Amino acid sequence: MIQFLVNRELRTERDLDPNVTVLNYLREHLAKPGTKEGCASGDCGACTVVVGELQGDRIRYRTLNSCLTFVSSLHGKQLITVEDLKHKGQLHSVQQAMVDCHGSQCGFCTPGFVMSLFALQKNSDGYDKAQTLEALAGNLCRCTGYRPIIDAAEQACCQKQPDQFDAFEAQTVAQLQAIAPRETAELNSGDKRCLVPLTVADLADFYTANPQARLLAGGTDLALEVTQFHRELPVMIYVGHIDAMKRVEIGPDFIEIGAATALSDCYDALAREYPDFGELLHRFASLQIRNQGTLGGNIGNASPIGDAPPLLIALGARIVLRKGNQTRTLPLDEYFLDYKVTVRQEAEFIEKILVPRARTNQAFRAYKVSKRLDDDISAVCAAFNLVIEDGVVREARIAFGGMAGIPKRAAACEAALVGAAWYPGVIERACEALAQDFIPLTDFRASKEYRLLAAQNLLRKFFLELQAPRSKPG
Repeated sequence: MIQFLVNRELRTERDLDPNVTVLNYLREHLAKPGTKEGCASGDCGACTVVVGELQGDRIRYRTLNSCLTFVSSLHGKQLITVEDLKHKGQLHSVQQAMVDCHGSQCGFCTPGFVMSLFALQKNSDGYDKAQTLEALAGNLCRCTGYRPIIDAAEQACCQKQPDQFDAFEAQTVAQLQAIAPRETAELNSGDKRCLVPLTVADLADFYTANPQARLLAGGTDLALEVTQFHRELPVMIYVGHIDAMKRVEIGPDFIEIGAATALSDCYDALAREYPDFGELLHRFASLQIRNQGTLGGNIGNASPIGDAPPLLIALGARIVLRKGNQTRTLPLDEYFLDYKVTVRQEAEFIEKILVPRARTNQAFRAYKVSKRLDDDISAVCAAFNLVIEDGVVREARIAFGGMAGIPKRAAACEAALVGAAWYPGVIERACEALAQDFIPLTDFRASKEYRLLAAQNLLRKFFLELQAPRSKPG
């Protein structure tokens, strides 16, 4: 049994198919058609909803793509949809702003924009254009252009008013406290089931007993098997309620990040230590995806174009794998073997990621080349981590995504740099060495020739940036 709130209405589900997404649950089970399906892959934002979670004695609101969210992940949370905003016959202030600023035409994408604006208003103390653009980057509109929607965001944030969610916050907090998970939950439709453990030990036990199960964290990749490939997932284990796997702890030598930590929750620690990591996370899909997708999931799905692995490999990150009561720690670059093949054993899972703290003599840069600036998949992702002393390269860790079947270090390039003087001629030799490291594929994102040239040019860009450091953004 799982329990959650739809606005302030308690919902209890026992035998619902765990493969049902929140989008379909709203439309087919609750007759709430305001939330739309545009792409069923988390790209358009038409299906955006807001989820409220307890944070102390307050509620934290976050946008999610309901097309990629399974209902089991709502356990213990509050779901808010566009139908819930109007109160006593009055439009919510974000809805009224869309009307006043002419932010809607065909209306199909409008509910998603409204929900993104609602979360933006709840999480801001005034209008900030950069924050607004980030909040809306995961919502696409084919009709209006975006200026009137941005105008609506400015009006909603500058004329923020108390609403019914503020008025009922204490009541909602009490409701959420009453249904807070206290033991393992299960959603079971007979032939399909989803377990919701609360501890790492229980997860390890359940996974050992059900090695065929699919681990569900954010689900931004896993849900595509249901929504795009129309497969059924007979057994899932949802890890989103395991607090020990959602922590970010900063130690003297490492940043320890639980594998189930949402990407948006990793941002502060990683950006503070490595500004380029923060910049890349801003371009890591949309805010809806970052609120849901996890760092462990981005590693675990073993995609050759995942954005985080090349950066983590260049930084010398390690992962802790657990199976039953046994754990092992290994460098991340040893985790990937071949396309979608890793060293992970049956019933073994990533428990945490250990990211080394920055050193004073370290030069780290990360670059992403994609067709769109925001919310797009990399054609090439590069990470450079060098130690240069007295004009000589003492250490080099260089990794790329999109250049091979796995995220991979550039061993020949590193060898060409280590021990050499830091000057243009060495960089050109290192660029030539990249052709030994990688034989890229050609696909719809880029040709193999483009990928290799882009990788070489990114190394040249890194050299030029170190020669003339970036100015701080104005």
